[in-house]
Amino acid sequence: QVQLVESGGGLVPAGGSLRLSCVTSGFTFSNYAMIWYRQGSGKERELVATISNTGETTNYRDAVKGRFTISRDNAKNTVYLQMNSLKVEDTGVYYCHARSPSDINVYWGQGTQVTVSS
Repeated sequence: QVQLVESGGGLVPAGGSLRLSCVTSGFTFSNYAMIWYRQGSGKERELVATISNTGETTNYRDAVKGRFTISRDNAKNTVYLQMNSLKVEDTGVYYCHARSPSDINVYWGQGTQVTVSS
């Protein structure tokens, strides 16, 4: 059974930090690219950061560059999102997403709420 379980969300003042984790099971984690998405209230889901299966390649949406860092530990089947200098506009539900080569298999976590207060 495939599982992606996010944790680490919460309420934080603007300028603060959070570290999200996504622990996975049920698939070969090291074969999958991992992606963090987020969805604000009334907004469309948007891609935040991606990391290749080896961790060698990362990409970020412009709004979070220099503030967020995606990383992974293939030995622990876990992907992380370190979020620093948080802004109110970073508020939303953050989702972990796994994608196999050629998008043959894709999996989603249930999401974790991040709320940044002004």
